[in-house]
Amino acid sequence: MTTRRRRLAARRKACGYSQEGFAEAVGADRSTVQRWEAGKTDPQPWQRPKITKALSITSAELDALLVPDAYAPPKSRTAWLSDVPSVTDDEFDALELARRVSASDVGKETLGRLEHAFDELAMKYPVSPPQDLLERVRKHSAYVSHLMDARMTLAEQRRLYVVGGWFQLLGATLHIDLNQEHAATARLQTAATLAQHADHREIEAWCYETDAWRVLTDGDYSRALELAQIAQELAPAGTSAAIQATAQEGRARARLGEGSETYAAIDRVQRMSAAMVPRKGTEHHYQYDPGKALAYTATTLAWVGDPAAEDYARQVIARLAPADDVEKWPRRVASANIDLALALLGGDRLDEACNAAQRAILSGRIVPSNHWRALEVVRAVERRQLPEASDLREAYQGLKALPGGSGEAS
Repeated sequence: MTTRRRRLAARRKACGYSQEGFAEAVGADRSTVQRWEAGKTDPQPWQRPKITKALSITSAELDALLVPDAYAPPKSRTAWLSDVPSVTDDEFDALELARRVSASDVGKETLGRLEHAFDELAMKYPVSPPQDLLERVRKHSAYVSHLMDARMTLAEQRRLYVVGGWFQLLGATLHIDLNQEHAATARLQTAATLAQHADHREIEAWCYETDAWRVLTDGDYSRALELAQIAQELAPAGTSAAIQATAQEGRARARLGEGSETYAAIDRVQRMSAAMVPRKGTEHHYQYDPGKALAYTATTLAWVGDPAAEDYARQVIARLAPADDVEKWPRRVASANIDLALALLGGDRLDEACNAAQRAILSGRIVPSNHWRALEVVRAVERRQLPEASDLREAYQGLKALPGGSGEAS
């Protein structure tokens, strides 16, 4: 299957069309649609308005779906690389790596060290301030870029592309944590380009899943749902990316108020995650584990307004911070306290809700990309005109004044 076919077909399926149904909607034959998705022909000018209307996209987004051999997900208000007006060091790093991707290879020992370094950084992600971790990711990405000019076998070359893709993906996640959208865009695009050269569909799926989280935090829940579904289509069955993308679908549907679909997504996540074998003693950001299913279920249920969110949130807190020690698991504990606050507000247990929100905010473990979740609780307390509202607002303003905390991007 060509890159073009995957993108156009994925968009069609995300909109609920079979090939036959889509052909009818745009006034074409099914065979014509098949040729478009196979990359053999392009739609004629008079067909494009019907296609964009059926797929709910712009003409520019249709162009992106039809461009072969490049990563061009549907555009959101966070513009993709072609729309970025300026180039920072982070973006230049990503662009330079993409430019040199067609070059050579390097020795197995060096590749092994790079792969180990990536795993180490991915395991530090849950407990490290993103700005600190980003410095190490930059250095490793620069070294991968340097190695693109070395001589190696084809097998080694593929490994270099894969580990380079992982570093770029982690870098994009950290940029999203810090609300550095242009740099995140460049790194996501480069990660997907490397994944395509290495035929590594899981990394490519993670790119869509990561962007689904980004647009969800921007409030574009329909786009988040669409990207999460594309990620699921790309992800190999049973992989962490497939599970995470399903969890992201559940979150988006919860925000859209789609109750039955939300519960169906939660059920799929729980069934898939139960079959995963976690790595003992480690928590790898790109390795799903049953503990993550608890945390994601708590958030999703809180957003859909289910009282059961309280129990899930308390389970997360009890497992990860049994003595109120947030040092080991600062992000999930802070997130679980926000979920707990939302659930308690829904049950009119207002004092407890305010206490949970205070614990989350004062922990200093919520990064800019997650400030909106804390603000959601603050505003809910203010709407009820509770006496704790002013203290909570003050704590939130203090959180925003921090240079950066520790928070999970997805």
